[in-house]
Amino acid sequence: MKIKWYKVVVGTLITLLAIFFLFALWYKNKYSMETAQTYEVNSPNLEKKLLLATQGSDFKNTVTQAIVDYYKSDSVFIKVIDISALNEVAPTDYRAILVMHTWEYEKPPAEVATFIERTLAHRDKIVVLTTSGPGTAKMEGVDAITGESKMDDAPHVVENIFNRLNPLLKVE
Repeated sequence: MKIKWYKVVVGTLITLLAIFFLFALWYKNKYSMETAQTYEVNSPNLEKKLLLATQGSDFKNTVTQAIVDYYKSDSVFIKVIDISALNEVAPTDYRAILVMHTWEYEKPPAEVATFIERTLAHRDKIVVLTTSGPGTAKMEGVDAITGESKMDDAPHVVENIFNRLNPLLKVE
């Protein structure tokens, strides 16, 4: 009994699709970001308000903690959210907004892209940190701080973020 050539082709295609699907699941599981915990520091009645929209990872958590520690004693209300909540953010509620995200599948997360497009009129108060494998990926038209998620680079990244946030928050 001879196997028809099209059955071999179909079987090979199904096998290749299954391998690709399993690889995609593994990749997503290994490299996807965790959800960042929402919390607030200081009183929301303060004049200076800073929003940190981030994703959960060791690197971004380290950067977030350094920024919170720096500004919490300077009469700045700080709200930390996951990037998935950016659709609920009114940029007029904050003096400065820091968006930290990972470049995924050759593009920013949809929530970040939508937020940036929706808030073009407030671009002067938004600071973006984009991390990626090569450390150079960023959204077109966005003046972002870029880099890899290397823990050794965290102090330098934090310093760059302070250089952009301090004038917005009028911190000396």
